[in-house]
Amino acid sequence: MKIHFSFAISFVLVSIFMCSCDDMKDISVPVNLPEMAGETGKLYLLSEGLFNMNNSTLSLIDFDKRNFTPDVFDFVNNRGLGDTANDLQLYDNKLWVVVNVSSQVEVIDINTGISIRRFSISNEKHQGRQPRFIAFAGEKAYVCSFDGTVTRIDISTLTIDGLATCGRNPDGIAVANNKLYVSNSGGLDNPNYDTTVSVIDISTFKEIKKIDVGLNPYKLAADSEGDVYVISRGNNSDIKSKFCKLNSETDELTRTFTDIPAINFCIQNDTAYLYNFDFVTNDYSVKTFDCKSEQVISNNFISDGTLMERPFCIAVNPKNGNVYLTDAHNYTVKGDLLCFNRQGKLQYKLENVGLNPNSIISVP
Repeated sequence: MKIHFSFAISFVLVSIFMCSCDDMKDISVPVNLPEMAGETGKLYLLSEGLFNMNNSTLSLIDFDKRNFTPDVFDFVNNRGLGDTANDLQLYDNKLWVVVNVSSQVEVIDINTGISIRRFSISNEKHQGRQPRFIAFAGEKAYVCSFDGTVTRIDISTLTIDGLATCGRNPDGIAVANNKLYVSNSGGLDNPNYDTTVSVIDISTFKEIKKIDVGLNPYKLAADSEGDVYVISRGNNSDIKSKFCKLNSETDELTRTFTDIPAINFCIQNDTAYLYNFDFVTNDYSVKTFDCKSEQVISNNFISDGTLMERPFCIAVNPKNGNVYLTDAHNYTVKGDLLCFNRQGKLQYKLENVGLNPNSIISVP
């Protein structure tokens, strides 16, 4: 395995070859990293791999030790995560990994990397529900699944203790105002997509409403005022993606930003960082948006001319404000991690971090 590094500032480039073979299986071992300005702690990167190839990975950058472990989960637990891991979240001092095709949720100790519990997200017939994303409120975790359900997990006992129904093929989940907001994509019925977000009361764990937000809703996130933002992806053809705002008090769609096309985003300190990708033209854009003023801050966040091929993930480090983007290239080769400062200037680039890297978590 060969790891490449390139930097926007003058560092000595380091490349280390490593290869180990044990019954034809690659074993991940740490490799040295150059010093990275402004970065401390750890960064976990989840890569989903390829559908039905059972090659999802969880990798680790330790900035303090200056090393990179390409698949720390396999390295520590001596087994893989499974097939098509979709979501990585940090809660209750644990990492939670949602693995879609394998229909499981992995709970990992943040300090050791050891798996604490692996949940099978399946129905009474032992058929996988195909979980997609996870959200948290109090002592509960909530996992939305493609079969039209939300599974509730008790964090203190690490047991499944409830199930709610929503719409077709949920593909995102967020918490606001003691309610769950679940995007019903209808993606498995392409081109007959769904257009709604289900609202589930956390106290009763029952769906209380559906909000029409546009074709093929996906990612959701809430700001500090409890407003919930959601992306409707459209159909990659004549119906374009758009950014929408929901009021969690009234559970109404209050505004649709048709001039802000996006397919993925995150919110940090009431700033939304969004990217769009046109699958017809291969054009992309990265924007920033002020959730309080509801105004675009920048239509071109990347300010130094840095180019990517296909953005696949966006995240913000809450400690230093660095913005991370991953580049999946053509989705069949290992992708890259790019780190930008708040002004949109490239700080460093780490190549070959994983196959389709889709989630990033910063740990102090």
